[in-house]
Amino acid sequence: MRRHHSTTPRTARILGSLLLLAAAGVFTVGATTAPAKATATPLDRVVPAPASVTPGGSPYRITRDTSIRVSGTGEARRVGEYLAGLLRPSTGYPLPVTDKGSGGIQLRLAATTFGAEGYRLDSGRGGVTITASAPAGLFHGVQTLRQLLPAAVEKKSVQPGPWPVTGGTVQDAPRFPYRGAMLDVSRHFFTVDQVKRYIDQLALYKINELHLHLGDDQGWRIAIDSWPRLATYGGSTQVGGGRGGYYTKADYQEIVRYAASRYLEVVPEIDMPGHTNAALASYAELNCDGVAPPLYTGTDVGFSSLCVPKQVTYDFVDDVVRELAELTPGRYLHIGGDEAHSTSHADYVTFMNRVQPIVAKYGKTVIGWHQLTGATPAKGALAQYWGLDDTSAEEKAQVAQAARNGTGLVLSPADRVYLDMKYTADTPLGQDWAGLVEVKRSYDWDPGAYLPGVPASAVRGVEAPLWTETITRSADIEYMAFPRLPGVAELGWSPAATHDWNAYRVRLAAQGPRWDALGMTYYKSPQVPWPTR
Repeated sequence: MRRHHSTTPRTARILGSLLLLAAAGVFTVGATTAPAKATATPLDRVVPAPASVTPGGSPYRITRDTSIRVSGTGEARRVGEYLAGLLRPSTGYPLPVTDKGSGGIQLRLAATTFGAEGYRLDSGRGGVTITASAPAGLFHGVQTLRQLLPAAVEKKSVQPGPWPVTGGTVQDAPRFPYRGAMLDVSRHFFTVDQVKRYIDQLALYKINELHLHLGDDQGWRIAIDSWPRLATYGGSTQVGGGRGGYYTKADYQEIVRYAASRYLEVVPEIDMPGHTNAALASYAELNCDGVAPPLYTGTDVGFSSLCVPKQVTYDFVDDVVRELAELTPGRYLHIGGDEAHSTSHADYVTFMNRVQPIVAKYGKTVIGWHQLTGATPAKGALAQYWGLDDTSAEEKAQVAQAARNGTGLVLSPADRVYLDMKYTADTPLGQDWAGLVEVKRSYDWDPGAYLPGVPASAVRGVEAPLWTETITRSADIEYMAFPRLPGVAELGWSPAATHDWNAYRVRLAAQGPRWDALGMTYYKSPQVPWPTR
């Protein structure tokens, strides 16, 4: 649902300033602006919009003499090293990371009221200080600092600078605790390095959950020692009949480690009881008739199902969940549950009632697609809503009732934030079964008031899924995710009162030169006033 917010005088001033900046051409600052004319980025041009911005005072300029000073735990030092690694290639400066001295860029861990992910950034002539109560907050503050520097800071070769940071204060914390992006590696397989590239892009916009769709009809992508053919045979192909692939346990742990270094939690998904042809093809005994179907490389859905009455099905689920849980330090394990059209309702309820306790047994919290609410969600479970604006009132009411009964919701409405939906009819990639989703449509809705009858307290956050029936390269991922993903990130992070399409599109436009500097492919939506070169 779309919510209009009254414009406070302060908000009006900010909006007016932004529009004047756009009209004046300030948004061409970055890779295409002469170094001598580099202008400090306004504090309120950040995406996601910060909770509070107070501009004022002299800017700070990063120079060859700047140090990155850390206090607190070893984690703070790791964030400092991460920041230094970002800045050294483009500035050419040494930027030593130290726990001594004052001035420069300071990363401080101290008691604050900003929560585990919030931070305060203070900038003035003497330096920039980021203060947070936890390392995740420092890391998110670093992402804000990145966006306050000229876009050329993202380049991997030395740029002339200068590197100013506007004076003032940003105080910031997220609206929702769950801000996710899903990558489907089942329809088409993506390598560890490709997933890492996406993680880095997600981190820039303070996404904190990476949902990996690891099992589907077209491919099984994670090695399970107790059922080895799942990966070696079930993972041997993909949509269109390509080679496929799978992650060894070491591969998966490397993804988990890398995500954690960017303060993202990995949420693994094994979709069940439908979307399971790769598993059924790998082990005949998982089929009710004991006959393994052929591997599948098409894009139809709803034709496969694990055999609910067989005990071997639950032995299989137990083994898979146990091994996956052992590899996953995060809180969640996603069990799918959507489009189980070949499973009767009674069998579906039976299956979910047996599988959810298995997830709990291995110390994880269940997430399922919102069809889980048609069974009995376990206590503490999250349901991920992927319906449309025009999904039936009955289905929405079922989800709302579960929410009132204590089931948390993650919102992923397909006609808003499914990143595989085409922007326009001419988009060369993607699908259109949920409609065409331009940038404004993906941004202009309020998660807190989207589903009728759902208490705002039940909404845990948002997630932008990217299904990959038509996606085969990192460039494809980027083209479909950007520029829509930053808007979803803003819906998850920023206070509802900051939500304003006309102001957002100007801030979003300023991200274009940054993506150019990062070598990213993105869709240049005509709804966004991109800078001219």
